[in-house]
Amino acid sequence: MKATAWKIAIAAGLMAGVATGAIAQQKNVTIGVSIPAATHGWTGGAVYHAQETAKELEKAHPGLKVIVKTSPDGASQANALDDLTAQKIDALVVLPFNSDELTNPVREVKKKGVLITVIDRGLKDPTIQDIYVAGDNPGFGRIAGKYFADTLKQGNIVVLRGIPTVLDDERVTNFEKAIEGSGVKIIDKQYANWNRDDAFKVMQDFLSKHPKIDAVWAADDDMALGVLEAIRQAKREDIKFVVGGAGMKEMVKRVMDGDKMIPVNVTYPPALVATAMHVTAASFYTNAPMRGTFVLNAQLITKDNAKDHYFPNSPF
Repeated sequence: MKATAWKIAIAAGLMAGVATGAIAQQKNVTIGVSIPAATHGWTGGAVYHAQETAKELEKAHPGLKVIVKTSPDGASQANALDDLTAQKIDALVVLPFNSDELTNPVREVKKKGVLITVIDRGLKDPTIQDIYVAGDNPGFGRIAGKYFADTLKQGNIVVLRGIPTVLDDERVTNFEKAIEGSGVKIIDKQYANWNRDDAFKVMQDFLSKHPKIDAVWAADDDMALGVLEAIRQAKREDIKFVVGGAGMKEMVKRVMDGDKMIPVNVTYPPALVATAMHVTAASFYTNAPMRGTFVLNAQLITKDNAKDHYFPNSPF
């Protein structure tokens, strides 16, 4: 099953209806939630939404216990999964720190009869998951690539990748497909770990190696901020624009204000962790068949629609 955002909204609405209605059930269920620590803005938003959603769900269902654990790296997250398993969880909602390191640890949890919901960064073996909730990663890359092909038309660009994961592969592969046949050429690409400081260093390297760069696909708003700072310090004026992604409020505001260096953005909301938790809880508290894949569509944020994506009180 593939569900777009409106179908997920129905699922979440169903949960809310059951939670607040007279038919809410008393059932003892423990859900473990394992996500990366707030190492950058997007994960900070994910942690915020996980913690808030845990409180909402526990209030809605007196028999429900939600345990949220954050981890700074893959090894720590594998240990966190052991801790959660020891607490007799019925379901695991996991946003893997990376795909390689977490596939086997999640598989071991699955062997205990635990319902597995995977968010965002995919496992190397998708048969482990019962539910998969993600943004539209192929679309995220494709939309950005199409913007470069249509707007830049030709020129040399550099690409900053995230962390080696399934989703990063999907994004970059589809970005590259979208610029095929155009005059846009990728002259360099490196991982920058969805981290502002790492992106600053990678962009400094790009700037020292390449005397002419026409534009940058940073593929993440935190990385885009690092890129912009490196460009500013180097006083480079050849770079026409930088495209990040995920809809950070600061970046959306720049798009809305017509900042020429940040002309567009691509959506990828950290609140998808909340969707994953609602859908997982619905597996226990409703009769709706919740197994399958749920994908939130990616959208291009432009000056014309930026106001619809700007939430000044958001943590991200």
